[in-house]
Amino acid sequence: MKAEEAHKMSNEELTIELDRLHQHLYALRSQSVTEKLDDPSQITKARRDIARIKTEQSVRRNKQQAEA
Repeated sequence: MKAEEAHKMSNEELTIELDRLHQHLYALRSQSVTEKLDDPSQITKARRDIARIKTEQSVRRNKQQAEA
């Protein structure tokens, strides 16, 4: 996911995507413990996507507070 994609998403879509990514990261971590991962960089990619979404949510929250 690119940051531009996160900018285009609504707040609800960001929340849903964040939940999905957390579940995906949990599955990847479980898989890395129990068996071999095909691509270990998937964990890093998932963590970065989570950070992008959280950053976008934070920016929107701060923008909303500044307007109020």
